[in-house]
Amino acid sequence: MHNFKELNSWKEAKELCVLIYKNVSIFPSSEIYGITSQIKRAVISIPSNIAEGAGRNTNKDFSRFIAIALGSSFELETQLIIANELNFMENETFQELVLKLNKIQRMLVNFQKHLDK
Repeated sequence: MHNFKELNSWKEAKELCVLIYKNVSIFPSSEIYGITSQIKRAVISIPSNIAEGAGRNTNKDFSRFIAIALGSSFELETQLIIANELNFMENETFQELVLKLNKIQRMLVNFQKHLDK
């Protein structure tokens, strides 16, 4: 078992989660049950799956949860691209969020490789 609060990928994902929640609060109210909800579910899934996987007994199980977190990160990236194209956020904000997300994706891929050894 790992202490998820010590994992850099979890820390980064949690910080991104807070940033995303703050940024989607300005989305149109008509989207509260649409893309806003989807983005929130995807972003919260990333640190949550890292944490859940950290509590598993084997690296194989942990790796499976990292794969789920990674999948959620790509889902989130798609949703951010769509939100940006709909002009729901400033392009600068979009770029900042995607850069942070891409960093987390790289961290998860590398961590998964480490777990799979």
